[in-house]
Amino acid sequence: MAEASDAPKKSVLPVRPILILVAVIAVGIALWLFLRPGERKGDEVFTGYVVSDNIYMSSPVAGTLTKVAVQRGQRVAAGDALFRIDPTVRAAETEQARAAIATNEAQVSQQQANLARARSDLAAAQADADRAGAEYRRLAAAQREKPGSVAQLDLDQARASYDGALRKRDAARTQIGSATGAIDAALAQVRQSQAGLTSAERQLDDLAPVAPAAGRVEDVMFRRGESVTPNAPVVSIVPDGQVKVRFYVSQALVSRYQPGRKVVISCDGCPAGMTAIVEFVANEPEYTPPVIYSLDAREKLVFLVEALPKDPRKLLPGQPVDVAPSASDLPAR
Repeated sequence: MAEASDAPKKSVLPVRPILILVAVIAVGIALWLFLRPGERKGDEVFTGYVVSDNIYMSSPVAGTLTKVAVQRGQRVAAGDALFRIDPTVRAAETEQARAAIATNEAQVSQQQANLARARSDLAAAQADADRAGAEYRRLAAAQREKPGSVAQLDLDQARASYDGALRKRDAARTQIGSATGAIDAALAQVRQSQAGLTSAERQLDDLAPVAPAAGRVEDVMFRRGESVTPNAPVVSIVPDGQVKVRFYVSQALVSRYQPGRKVVISCDGCPAGMTAIVEFVANEPEYTPPVIYSLDAREKLVFLVEALPKDPRKLLPGQPVDVAPSASDLPAR
């Protein structure tokens, strides 16, 4: 027992101070890893995505698709042909409209000839009326000056001739009015026929539409030989001018992203240095959409912002992108 008590005793360090020291060191390492230079990017890095306002080209009438000039993914320029619907029916309607115009123009010519004859008849009738009237007035004046100097039969015949000439004159005036009205009606028919021709020609052109703007063909809904219903989309185009970058900015930072502000964007496989100009900022905030939930943004109020990219042809609708005020703020890819 004496030997056991004479053995040297081992020193024991306090446990609590050691645990506190370890915890302090761990917290310090974590803060250093989180805040060390070169690792944490700028706070104004937003996750967004590419959207577009597609143009859907359709036919105003039903028909058979006789030609498809584009395919999915193809780039088109403004004015490029897209597809063609069988024009047989519309071409026949166009010819009918042209024939109606020719018929109505012939009616106008005929009524103009009638008007010319009516005016000639009026001039002749007026001349006859003037002569008959002068003769009747001469005889009547002579009879008043010297009663019995003119036979009553001659006076009656002169009066009858004068009345007949007046009736012919009035009839000629009526013919002029009728001819004028007929010309107006015929001209109205010509205008109506011309409007029908314009409509038929426009519909004929609509059967072979062209791209309204430069862009990329997103989809082709029908194949050659298929029947197309009226106003059914046949080709969908993503126009270059309608591609936008949509992202969400917190209410604390939204004042920095007003229309006209330049931002930089990046995405997987995209060239460096891409930029966009803010075009739209929502007036009211909303909760962060689930598609861009993150530890920093969850359950925060954000404002929708849309920006027009400088080179929209390098972006695809639905593509996720990062948005920042400068290239140095973007995360490495």
